[in-house]
Amino acid sequence: MPAAPVAAFSPLLARTQVAHAPVEPIAFDCVKFIVIRAGRARLFSEFGAHFVSVGDVVVLAANTLCGAEPDGWVATTTLYLDRDYVIDQVFWQYASRFQERLDASQFLDTHYAEPTQVLRIGKHRAGLMMPWLDELTALSVEGVPPERFYRAQSLVSAVFDVLVPFLVVANEGTAVARRNASVPTVPRHRLFRPVRPEVLDIAHSLRVELDRHWTVTELAARAHLSVSQLRRVFVDAFGKSPISYLTMLRAERMAHLLRVEDAPISDIAARVGWNDPDFAARQFRRSIGVSPSEYRRITSSAPARSNPD
Repeated sequence: MPAAPVAAFSPLLARTQVAHAPVEPIAFDCVKFIVIRAGRARLFSEFGAHFVSVGDVVVLAANTLCGAEPDGWVATTTLYLDRDYVIDQVFWQYASRFQERLDASQFLDTHYAEPTQVLRIGKHRAGLMMPWLDELTALSVEGVPPERFYRAQSLVSAVFDVLVPFLVVANEGTAVARRNASVPTVPRHRLFRPVRPEVLDIAHSLRVELDRHWTVTELAARAHLSVSQLRRVFVDAFGKSPISYLTMLRAERMAHLLRVEDAPISDIAARVGWNDPDFAARQFRRSIGVSPSEYRRITSSAPARSNPD
């Protein structure tokens, strides 16, 4: 959970880790399957706060914040799967019904719209997957080498065979509502996908001036694009709209400050750009799954927070 995949790009990676300290909310521009191998932890995400232990698997859609508070310690194996890779698997899984790859992407968005799920597969099924997960981890230490890609893919398919029947499938109306309400997170910059310079400039501006009162109109003018063009190219590059991206940045930063400082919650909210404490609390809960005060209380067992300057 705590560490990111290695820098070398691969559409599928596996990492086994043991966490003893809290993991601040973080997200990746990829689909994650977190298999709990041993121990216990409390997770924070859009589903709220839930305890997970052996026999549980956490599924996170691309661009979904998730943090954790180990109950002593927790051991996990995490699969990092590029969304384009997942779309390809869905395309071939339902080859008889799709005419083109875009159909598979739309099907995935429509029927698997839950940003976070906890699959209770049980200890027996989890145990069956351990040899596959261990081999996947060994294969992807430095990124899956091309000559071993098909072996890695076969192992992922075996894991999918166990997990997919447990996934919640949404109807179209529910899926649209969830997509419209979803809160995004930091994506990685794909080396194989060119991103327009003006879009990168907007993303950088949002990061360095979190507390600024940004509007879409202002951002579009800065990028010399229409509002509709800005939204289209930003979603294409990062998967979410500029304002949704900003919401994620603020929630992520606020979670960090709540852990490391004793300043009043309203002051911290203002520092990340939310001057209305009630609005800040709602946005934080949507992103992290718990209120700011609850998050601070739960993570109070972390190392002592420093005093604000």
